[in-house]
Amino acid sequence: MEENQKNNLLNKKEIGWKNLDTREKEAIFSFSNGYIKFLNTAKTEREAVCVAKEIAESNGFRDISTFDKLNPGDRVYFVNREKSMYLAILGTEKLEKGVQIVGSHIDSPRLDLKPNPLYEDSGFAYFKTHYYGGIKKYQWTTIPLSIHGVIVKSNGQKITVNIGEDDSDPIFTITDLLPHLAQDQMEKKLKNGIDGEDLNLLLGSIPCDNEKETDKIKLNILNILNQKYDITEADFLSSELEIVPAFKARSLGFDGSMVAAYGQDDRVCAYTSLSAMMALENVKTTAICILSDKEEIGSMGNTGMESHMFDYFVSELLNKSGENKPNLLDKVFCFSKMLSADVDAGFDPIYASVSDKTNSAFLGRGIGLNKYTGARGKSGASDANAEYVAWIRNLLEKNDIRYQISELGKVDVGGGGTIAYILANKGVDVIDCGVPVLSMHAPYEVTSKFDIYTAYKTYKAFWEE
Repeated sequence: MEENQKNNLLNKKEIGWKNLDTREKEAIFSFSNGYIKFLNTAKTEREAVCVAKEIAESNGFRDISTFDKLNPGDRVYFVNREKSMYLAILGTEKLEKGVQIVGSHIDSPRLDLKPNPLYEDSGFAYFKTHYYGGIKKYQWTTIPLSIHGVIVKSNGQKITVNIGEDDSDPIFTITDLLPHLAQDQMEKKLKNGIDGEDLNLLLGSIPCDNEKETDKIKLNILNILNQKYDITEADFLSSELEIVPAFKARSLGFDGSMVAAYGQDDRVCAYTSLSAMMALENVKTTAICILSDKEEIGSMGNTGMESHMFDYFVSELLNKSGENKPNLLDKVFCFSKMLSADVDAGFDPIYASVSDKTNSAFLGRGIGLNKYTGARGKSGASDANAEYVAWIRNLLEKNDIRYQISELGKVDVGGGGTIAYILANKGVDVIDCGVPVLSMHAPYEVTSKFDIYTAYKTYKAFWEE
């Protein structure tokens, strides 16, 4: 059999870096530098929305509420409670013929403060936390942590908090037991090594000068916070304060081929899709970019994809475009296409036993497609139909974009979820399409710069189709 014939028959997963010219490599590294900067600025969903709004407005997008009438080419956005965002570029085709959606999420696993977080014990002040999303609890001890979020006083005044990112800031940490005294702890199963109630953030150890006060260290911390933010202990009741790793996003490896950072699930897809939308000019089919919240805990709530806020946004597009017919919203969804832009589990040779190597996504080999996710028997999955998978394949192949189709782990071992099923339930054709990641949900995740840039090209080509 001739070599060309064999190559045409086989589906080879080749390393994407092979045979790239200097111009292509420069584009990949330049784009990744912008991504790293984004990660260091946007460590929470609120911060991601803030940055996305700045980027959008600098590229001609306006709040949809400022429009009375929409025309092809108009660039609009809608911010939902400062924690999720939808953007659109109006196409020349009528909306009732469908839209093309790329949807990612901007929340990541983290620790949230409890409503009454501050306490003192044995010479230390602590914040109590409640973990958010799927984490390995032991990974959150003995690492530098920062505090991000907002405090809203009862009079409505909103105070933004960001402590631990600047080199002049203090950082915080969660302590762990020394090996010498950890015999019982190390006998436990890994998932039980650290209890959720023990993920308490160490804040300080200097007492105030008040001789009569019992919790002198707690009072001193409150005094510091009062001087800096003009808050009292009661103001924690109406706050959203998140504990995230203080690590900086950095290039990884001697060759600088990868990115190491917190929150790449799923801000890698958020940044690449947002950047792709900014690069669009006129589009035939209306292009919509979703930056959603609450995916890590089931997409519930009024900022998650399970809410009707996205329906409201599309309804506003219809109303302001002059398309008002009964049941038109349902028709739009039924004729729409979507890429659920969420990360995939990259194959890790150190932990190869949990993966089916022939059905895994590899770092550095292009965008990862999941026809279905779910768990054990595809439970909870949105399973893309073959016709739509073929349409996506054709799109990628004619644009010379590297891709791989995979599953998340072995049968009865892995599984996961995205926002795909929520849009599929509305009648949209959906497939999961994102960047493979190592150490997913850890405080420091790893991606390939080749795949990051490939995601950008994929989302852009999808909207331009």
